[in-house]
Amino acid sequence: MIPRGFVGVEAQLWVWMVAMIRPGAAFFAAPVFGANFVPVQLRLILSLAIGIPALSAAHFVLPAEGLVSIQGFLLVGGEVLAGLALGFAVQIGFSAATIGGETIGNAMGLGFAAMIDPASGQHNPMIGQFLTILATFLFLAMGGHLALAATVVESYRALPPGAAWLSANAIHSLVLFGGTLFAAGLSIALPVGFAVILVQLVMAMLARSAPQLNLFSVGLPAALLAGIVLLAVAAPVIGDSILAVLQQGLEESQRIAAG
Repeated sequence: MIPRGFVGVEAQLWVWMVAMIRPGAAFFAAPVFGANFVPVQLRLILSLAIGIPALSAAHFVLPAEGLVSIQGFLLVGGEVLAGLALGFAVQIGFSAATIGGETIGNAMGLGFAAMIDPASGQHNPMIGQFLTILATFLFLAMGGHLALAATVVESYRALPPGAAWLSANAIHSLVLFGGTLFAAGLSIALPVGFAVILVQLVMAMLARSAPQLNLFSVGLPAALLAGIVLLAVAAPVIGDSILAVLQQGLEESQRIAAG
């Protein structure tokens, strides 16, 4: 027999677990929160701290059959998909900085130079890693982490637990927004990448006019020097472009949260 003081503890633990699913899935797919260097325990604590008040405001009641049932599985599946969509929309905007850095690095001739990304553990081009770090600082400076948490809380109004399946319009909007990832990355790389390509065209004309000129010993240092100088000059423009893309990702996440 369960002691009187522990009556309802099991049901409360199930409610807490449901409260952690959507914020946890969103943080898993979102930038910064989903990085490998963020401890899992910290993500669990944040998910619980955000999910409990949000779930309390939604007046959630456990299914009569419990979570180990068809209705419970559908509830958990909807929560996971809703959280992943909210975080993935922000991740799409964040990844545009990496694509822009890869484009600039390839134009500078640094496509072979790679570093280990501490967030994903994968090898990324050096310039791409630099812009990823810049995007991380800008994301935190603009309060993107707080905006994402607020979006997760607001999503419980339009997408309450048990009815959190995304509409066809929301999925279609997310797919179309993913298509803008490459365009946004190219817009970030345009100021530097286009100028570096012009430098390479000038070096190609010099190589045609002076065949004895070693293009590899002259062209690569010239492209590298031009790229570094242009990165310093165009840093404000690149930062504004990254901010705009991050803002678009947060807005897309808010549209998904609105149902």
